[in-house]
Amino acid sequence: MGIQIGIVRVGVTIAASVAFVLTWSSGFLVPALVPIDVSPLALLVWRFVPLAVILLAVVGSTGAGRGVTRADVGRQAVIGLFAQFGYCTAVYAAISSGVATGTTALIDAVQPLIVAVLVGPLLGLRVRGAQWAGLLIGAAGVLLVVRSQLDDSTAHPAAYVWPALAMASLIVGTFLQRRAEPRTGTLVTLTIHVTVTALALVPVAAVFGALVPPASVSFWVAVGFAAAFPTLAAYGLYWWLLRRVGITALNALLFLIAPTTALAGALLLGEPLTALTVLGFALCAGGVAAVLVSETRASRSALGSARAGSVSSSHASEPLAACSTPR
Repeated sequence: MGIQIGIVRVGVTIAASVAFVLTWSSGFLVPALVPIDVSPLALLVWRFVPLAVILLAVVGSTGAGRGVTRADVGRQAVIGLFAQFGYCTAVYAAISSGVATGTTALIDAVQPLIVAVLVGPLLGLRVRGAQWAGLLIGAAGVLLVVRSQLDDSTAHPAAYVWPALAMASLIVGTFLQRRAEPRTGTLVTLTIHVTVTALALVPVAAVFGALVPPASVSFWVAVGFAAAFPTLAAYGLYWWLLRRVGITALNALLFLIAPTTALAGALLLGEPLTALTVLGFALCAGGVAAVLVSETRASRSALGSARAGSVSSSHASEPLAACSTPR
């Protein structure tokens, strides 16, 4: 029975990982698919405001928020400002400034290496040699995937600050969440993040005259897609996987975002896709596999050690029990 449960658990994790990569990648394509006369800020604000209302209604009607303290809400609000408001606005600003979707994803894909460097001093975790190798292989794959896009980019050099800010915002939000030992479930966490992002976007959109949405069907289709997939599904899976597989394995999955985005960009937007891209895909997949296999082996080793310690403890207690038994 234990083996069957383990197989199901691994299957669920793999399915969630695939869904995460696909839904997160779709977020880079949404602003590029919207008509050029539509403000990306308008799309962004209407992506979050209706979803915040829906999530608040769901949490209120189901009682999912019971037991959540003001401190929990405040902590998650700060995390949401970095992980959603900061990240999404910077990504949209990058793409609207002419940075290619794959290039934006490339800069974001540097995040796992930075996280691997920081997990030691900030979280007290150790990144093993196999994980370092996988992260470096994945980084090489990402560079190959978007190499042609970098050559064809017409964006102003200053525009590349935006994807760097997006990456930094998500790193800060991820580390804060990992250190917080959150007591809120995924639904409540996501609701707080979406709500605080919506509240922050409304005044910004009002200042730039982007609060009133255009009366077009394509706009609302894009809004609905962005709310359902790169927001609700992708972020929900991000925080769920962070708890399930850990920060190193989750960040390894981010290496797959750039090649997936590049492939979708080639099919939907006509962005360059060459034989070099295919090699990059292979390296990314190999790098992620190396990290995940190392993480799985380490988890099994830790579980085996814990069980051995438990058995050893129970054996050691037997003589003491025998001594205390009356004859």
